Parts: sequence; C-alpha cells; structure tokens
Amino acid sequence: MIENMNSVAEEALAETPVLDDAAGPAPDARDEEIAALKDRLLRAAAETENMRRRLERDRDEGAAYAMTGFARDLLTVADNLARAIAAAPSRDDPAMKSLAEGVEATERELHRVLQRHGVTRVEALGQPLDPNRHQAMLEVESTEHAPGTVVAELQAGYTIKDRLLRPSLVSVAKSRAEAAQ
Repeated sequence: MIENMNSVAEEALAETPVLDDAAGPAPDARDEEIAALKDRLLRAAAETENMRRRLERDRDEGAAYAMTGFARDLLTVADNLARAIAAAPSRDDPAMKSLAEGVEATERELHRVLQRHGVTRVEALGQPLDPNRHQAMLEVESTEHAPGTVVAELQAGYTIKDRLLRPSLVSVAKSRAEAAQ
C-alpha cells in the first residue's frame, strides 16, 4: 500500500511541468511587484488603524457630549431658580423663609448634579473679556476696572467638559476717554 502511494506521488511529480526562471517575469519586475504589494498592504493597514482610532474618538466624544442638549435645557431651569430666589419677598414670614430655603436647596442640588456630569460655570467677574467664553452685552464707564474687564454678569455661562455650552452674558468696562469719543 505504501508502495502504491509512492508510485502515485512519483507519477504526479513526473506530470508536473518544471518552471523555468526565464519563462516567468524577470527578477527585477518581481521585486518591484513585491515592493508595490507590500506598500499597498502597509497603506491598507495604516488606513484601517486610522479608521479604528477615528471611530473610537467619535464614540468617546458621543458619549461625553450626548447630554449637551439636555444640559442646555436644564440651564434655563437653573436660571429660573436663581430668579425665584432673587425675587423672594422678605424672609420675616416663616412660611416664605422655608419656601426660599427649599428653592435654594433645589438650586444647590441642581448645580451639584450638573457638576457631577461635567457641566461647570464659566468664571466671568473681574476677568478680561474672552470672546470664546463671554458675550459682551454692554459697555459701562469705569475708573475702577481696566478697559475690557468684565464688571457684571447678566447671565451665567457654562461649559460641558471642555466645550462651551452657553457663553456668559456680561457688561464690560471702558475708560472715560473711550466714552468721550
């Protein structure tokens, strides 16, 4: 049986044509083709890696900023709570005092929840005007502050992670000389 297998293998080898190097492409052409194929392979691998990184970054950003719209809507709730506290009548009445304290506690909790999810308030008062974070609504004459300094905050601004969610609406100082012109 082993002899049969050996004879079959010998017959198969005898029938296989012998390739002559002269019949195939020249060695230089083969080397160039191999180099071109290696280059294509490396480029395809690099493109695949770049695509993987891009998709990973997009996924991470999507998760980090998915709640942007919701957080922006909650900021109006925070503004309304601050207005309610500011508009509260005198706290002489025990019922009004407990109501005001309840609204203040709600506002504090809302700000804690926002902060826990990466929403932070933009610092504005006393800072130089930063058009990337502040929106100047008006200029006021001031001898106490340098021109271009934020002197009042009309509406708080917020960021989520490292992106601006809403700019601070501010009043900016200007010198009397600018006002005279």
